Order: sequence, then structure tokens, then C-alpha cells
Amino acid sequence: MNMQEIYVESINEVLRNKKRIDKELGVGISNKGKNVFVRGSPEKEYFAIRVLEAINLGFSIDKALQLKQEEVILQKLNIKDLTKRHDLKQIKARVIGTSGKTLKTLNNLTNCEFSIKDNQIGIIGGAEEISDATQAVISLVKGSKQGNVYARLERQRKKKRLASRNLGVEFEEDLG
Repeated sequence: MNMQEIYVESINEVLRNKKRIDKELGVGISNKGKNVFVRGSPEKEYFAIRVLEAINLGFSIDKALQLKQEEVILQKLNIKDLTKRHDLKQIKARVIGTSGKTLKTLNNLTNCEFSIKDNQIGIIGGAEEISDATQAVISLVKGSKQGNVYARLERQRKKKRLASRNLGVEFEEDLG
């Protein structure tokens, strides 16, 4: 049987939820220090590694376990890769917003979950939504105003709603 290995910074979170991870993902997890070993079929190992990566980025176990669904994606962004600026604390503060307000708004507008740990930003969401969410975070990191980013997300959302409504209309016409 195969075995994957991943270094997990938040090992306590994993150990606390070991039984649940094993059961829900159909794998066996063991560890040596912060090195976690995942045993199972290649597909199950793949999903388990994704869940562990999400936990590593600071996502709760519940949010991380959404990744066992095929259509749910984990996008990782490294702030250093997105900007030449060195005031990373300032940039993270912009993305998080006062009392987490910016992240909450992004979550509402994109239906994605966000987590920031060190210089990494994690986004969990459906394949459809993840690109808008990623674009929004990149814009914020590069210095766009929150209001402009929200406005663009609102426009995208409206466009998608109209597109799906129009598809429905075309579909009904095809049936008629």
C-alpha cells in the first residue's frame, strides 16, 4: 500500500481530529513529530493531503474537510509572490480588514472560505467561485481599494446570475 507524507505545523489540530479524518477520508494517519503519514488508496491519500494542507493554512477541520468533495478547491497564494513590497504586515492587514471585515465581505461575495497564516493566504471554494476570490485577494495585495474589489465581485455575481437565468430560458425554449 502507498503512503504519502506531509509536514504539518498545526499537528495538535490533526491529532485532536485524527479519528474523524481517518473515518471521513477513509485513510490511516500516523505521525512522527510534525511529519504526518497518510495511508490509503491514491485517491483517498490525495484528498487527505489537501485537507492537511488546509489545516496547515489555519482552516478549521470542518472547513478543511469540504475538500473531500471533488468540486471544492484549495488555492494557496504566497503574498511575497504577489508584491515587491516588504511591509507584509500592512498588506495582510488590508486583506483581513478591521476586525476581519474585509475577509467576511469577500466570503459573502464569493462563497469561499479564507485563511491567512504567515505569508500564505488560503482560499477554499467551488471551482466556479475560486477564480473570482483569487483575483479579489490579488487585487487587495497589489493595493486596490476594498470598495473597488467589492464592486467588481458584485458585477461578476450579477453577470453569473444573469447567465444562469438566460441558460434556464434557453433551456425552456429548447424544451418547448
